[in-house]
Amino acid sequence: MIDILAFGAHPDDTELSCSGTLAALVQQGKKVAVVDLTRGEMGSRGTAKIRMKEAAKAAEIIGLEARENLGLPDTQLDNTREFHLPIIQAIRKFRPHVCLITAPSDRHPDHGDASRLLVDAIFYSGLIKIETKDEDGNLQEPHRPAHVIHYMQDRPFEPDFVFDITNTIETKEKAIKAFATQFNVADPGDEPETYISDPKFFEALRARAKYFGHLGGFEYAEGFLYHGKPIPMNGFDLFMSTKPKR
Repeated sequence: MIDILAFGAHPDDTELSCSGTLAALVQQGKKVAVVDLTRGEMGSRGTAKIRMKEAAKAAEIIGLEARENLGLPDTQLDNTREFHLPIIQAIRKFRPHVCLITAPSDRHPDHGDASRLLVDAIFYSGLIKIETKDEDGNLQEPHRPAHVIHYMQDRPFEPDFVFDITNTIETKEKAIKAFATQFNVADPGDEPETYISDPKFFEALRARAKYFGHLGGFEYAEGFLYHGKPIPMNGFDLFMSTKPKR
């Protein structure tokens, strides 16, 4: 079983958006895994094969228990039963308590499409009459995560909460840099310079973390939306364990 399972539309989505949080949770002893829906094969730079290697390197930097890729088609993340099933299989395999998923809408259409696909698949993973099998051909038990949370991607939103990544901002940036074909590219070479390859984009990531950290009373933070509000609570451990500077 996994405590937290994060889904990305592409390899590097989780690194950009929530890897500071994932690394912090790993440091706290939580079991964390990532499932990428596509191989990012439609990206302007690099290849799917290279990005798989970059994703493996990033997973090691963060300290993930596991990382898998479902091989769904990049730029074609339709909300269909065909695409629900591999996601359901992954959820039933890892049986997470919390799922982190893509933003409800974003600059890249795949992020919003993935969000809708994931929300439905996560719900369906709890239905007993939708049957899936594991790698050995055994029927999987239904499982529905207790909490579904959207991470922030390119376009900012008003977060429901921010998570302190002051002690893991450098781990986050190292994990992002593992995708050397995609980010902080000083010399684009023969491949095109893109919106995300420009070093200025990389610099903006730290500025955003600084901004949301300021709002939360931390030095650096990542923002999240809770799917299916209100946030359910039966204790004040959340408030007793934090003392932000405001």
